[in-house]
Amino acid sequence: MSDTTTRINREEETRENETEQEEEAPEDELVCPECGGRLVSDTEHGETVCTDCGLVVEADEIDRGPEWRAFDSAERDQKSRVGAPTTNMMHDKGLSTNIGWQDKDAYGNSLSSRQRQKMQRLRTWNERFRTRDSKERNLKQALGEIDRMASALGLPDSVRETASVIYRRALDEDLLPGRSIEGVSTSALYAAARQAGTPRSLDEIATVSRVGKMELTRTYRYVVRELGLEIQPADPASYVPRFASDLDLSEESERRARQLLDTAKEEGIISGKSPVGLAAAAVYAAALLTNEKVTQGAVSEVADISEVTIRNRYKELLEAEGDVMAA
Repeated sequence: MSDTTTRINREEETRENETEQEEEAPEDELVCPECGGRLVSDTEHGETVCTDCGLVVEADEIDRGPEWRAFDSAERDQKSRVGAPTTNMMHDKGLSTNIGWQDKDAYGNSLSSRQRQKMQRLRTWNERFRTRDSKERNLKQALGEIDRMASALGLPDSVRETASVIYRRALDEDLLPGRSIEGVSTSALYAAARQAGTPRSLDEIATVSRVGKMELTRTYRYVVRELGLEIQPADPASYVPRFASDLDLSEESERRARQLLDTAKEEGIISGKSPVGLAAAAVYAAALLTNEKVTQGAVSEVADISEVTIRNRYKELLEAEGDVMAA
C-alpha cells in the first residue's frame, strides 16, 4: 500500500513540474525537435535553424517583407505603398480622401455625361466634408496661401512645413482675431525662412503677398513675440549663394564675397545695416576683384535693392578689406 501511494505521489509531482515548466516557458519561443535548442529565422536563406545543433527545421520560407530596400527615412516614405505620410502642409494632415479632377475610370476610359455629373457632385460634397468648421476653413485657406507664396519664392518643403506649424500654433493660441489670414500666413512663412537659413527679404515677401509691407512687419513682430520664436538676425552670407547663382558668377566670386563679409564682420561695420544690401555689395565687389563683368544695375535687379545702397556698402567693404590688408 505504501509503495503504491509513493508511486502515485511521484507521478503527481512529475505532472505538476511539467505543468509549471510549460507555464514558465513562453508560448512564442520555438524549440528544436532534436535537441530542444533555440530556433532562429535566417531571412537571407529563408530557413529556420537551430542555434545549438544546426538542424534546418524549415526551408524555402516565404519572405513577407517588402521587395525593396531603403537606406533612409525619405527613401522609405518614397517607396512605401501604404499611403502618403502625414504632413502639416494640409489642414487635415493629408488623412482625408481626395477625389481627382480627371473624369476617367480605373482603366483610363472617359466617363459618361451622367457619371461626370455624379463625380462633380461627389467632389463638391467631399470638399464640404473636409472642412467641418470655421477653424478648418481658416487653416485650409492659410496653408494654401503659404504654399502659393513658397512656390513663388522657390522655398523648399521644409520651410513650408515649418511655416504651417507656426500658423497652427498662432491659430491654437487665438492670435488671429483682429488680423488677416494673409498677414499671419505671410509672417509665418517669413519667420520659417529665416529659421531655416534660407531668408527672403521683406521686399521679396511683400511682392508675392496679398498684404502691404507695413502690415507684414507689424504682424510678424506680434507673432514672434507672442509665440516666443527664437529667430537670429539674418546673416548677409546666407543671401550670397542665391545672388551669385542668379548672376551666373563663379565659385571663386562667391567665395570672395564670403571673405569680404567675414572681414566686415570682424571690423564691426555690418551692425545696423541691411543684410541684403551688404550681400549685394559683397557680390558686386567680389565680381570686380575676380575680373567678372557684372553691373550694379544687374545686381540691383537681382537683390531688389537700389544702386545707391550697393555703391555705399561696396565702398565700406573695400575699405574694411584694405584696412585689414594694411595691418
